[in-house]
Amino acid sequence: MISFLRGAVAHVGLSSAVIDLNGFGVTVNATPQTLSTFRHGQTVTVFTSMIVREDSMTLYGFADTDQREVFDVLLGVSGIGPRLALAVLAVHSAEAIRVAASSGDDKAFSKVPGIGPKGARRIVLELADKLVPTGETVPGPSAQEQWKPQVIAAMTSLGWSEKDAAGSIDKALAAAPEVAAGGNVGEILRTTLRWLGTDNARAGVRAGSNA
Repeated sequence: MISFLRGAVAHVGLSSAVIDLNGFGVTVNATPQTLSTFRHGQTVTVFTSMIVREDSMTLYGFADTDQREVFDVLLGVSGIGPRLALAVLAVHSAEAIRVAASSGDDKAFSKVPGIGPKGARRIVLELADKLVPTGETVPGPSAQEQWKPQVIAAMTSLGWSEKDAAGSIDKALAAAPEVAAGGNVGEILRTTLRWLGTDNARAGVRAGSNA
């Protein structure tokens, strides 16, 4: 079993990155939050979980061991595969998932794309006593949880898919953390569109400025 990887970032995509291990490129699937911290050529350490199937071996990467532990526990829930487990971690922090599971907060899980009310109730039932809060303070909805859906909606109206929009926002703001911290939807949208640098993007900026 591969517990972690340490190497240079050779490529960063919307849902995965390639880590160069002394000339051997390894693809690691990860959340947008984790991928947004990667820079080409940067040496990173990624904690991993390997999913082995008859026709494939896939690595999923995490910023810390707590995220990996929560991921592995989620895989024990019926109907939850690795991609959906990763989606849960893309929406909630590891500690927030622990709190939601231990308190029976099924609404927290229904916020994850692909999980309906019935699936969310099943998750909290199956996770009972399996995930215990570590005692860390869990904040309320983050600023990102408040502004990101609005920015994604604006970008999809301009023609981008939700997946491309989310990935572009993360990459654009990785180079402008002060814009993300400000939480201004219009400024975040303009920063993302400038980063994309397309004609449609510039048109979107002008339209937003004239609105």
